Amino acid sequence: MESIIPIKGKVKYKLTLDPSVWIFDDRRIDLKSYFTNPKQEEDEDLKYLFNMGKHWSREIMEGATFPPTLKTERKFDRQGMKTGTFGMEIKYFLNHAEIEKDATTIVFECKDGSEHAFPIEEAYKFIFKYSQDGKPLTEDGPVHLIFGDGSNVDNPIKNISAIRVE
Repeated sequence: MESIIPIKGKVKYKLTLDPSVWIFDDRRIDLKSYFTNPKQEEDEDLKYLFNMGKHWSREIMEGATFPPTLKTERKFDRQGMKTGTFGMEIKYFLNHAEIEKDATTIVFECKDGSEHAFPIEEAYKFIFKYSQDGKPLTEDGPVHLIFGDGSNVDNPIKNISAIRVE
């Protein structure tokens, strides 16, 4: 249970995060190239609408498609998963927890008793690194906290044990 990270405090839903399963999540980011390649900001709502429009148009033109089968499922890059360094933006989890309107700060609690507090707007840009060279962060993990601009990528905040919203 040392790999479980609770989100607690001023949230509507208290969540528990398990970084050991994020390797299969489509939202994972490759940290080996994330800070070196230029990023394209994209509005997720606009992306969703665009993809739904493409799907709708395809169904009208071609007819409905059946659910994926083993032959048509998206293939995972197994070698990349075994050797990659991955992270996950924490904004997804904060959105699902539904932070209360009067909250102003997010505090990351560490196993050594230290705490790191940040404004909510800033924390939405942070990334949890959960894998280094295909291996989970077991010694000083389960996650490392990396700032959205990558300024602490070589010296991340380690041993995160909980997220507290104040």
